[in-house]
Amino acid sequence: MKRQDYLKWDEYFMGIAILSAERSKDPNTSVGACIVSEDNKILSVGYNGMPIGCSDDEFPWEREGSTLETKYVYVCHAEMNAILNYTGTHMKGAKLYVTLFPCNECTKALIQKGISEIIYLSDKYAETDIVKASKRMLNAAGISYRSYTPINRDVVISL
Repeated sequence: MKRQDYLKWDEYFMGIAILSAERSKDPNTSVGACIVSEDNKILSVGYNGMPIGCSDDEFPWEREGSTLETKYVYVCHAEMNAILNYTGTHMKGAKLYVTLFPCNECTKALIQKGISEIIYLSDKYAETDIVKASKRMLNAAGISYRSYTPINRDVVISL
């Protein structure tokens, strides 16, 4: 008889997004993303961080201050990194698993790449104009999005 306690697809792919977020060096908000094909193959992953060649020791991680002294103008979001890390030919019909609801800029890129569904862990910025704009664009483009429901079990990685 087969095991009954195996991870379902949603748990598996959100787990990959959560694990990817652990690569982020952002001291406040670590975000991970996992893009998955229609037949449940991982196409790409990403996390929020500085662009290649921009030292995360030299660029700011601050959230407040003058524009050039904050992380916001420098950091690549997890979704954008997942898109840019992809080496295949197309993402049409793929799903995105992400630990934080996408901003408006990432949403534009996701729409352009043909993502069909977004599954997110947190929507803590739901009341901001940025996320409201994201949802407005997703609704207009016919892209579904839903909150991930945790399975309330720990998966431990140990050696």
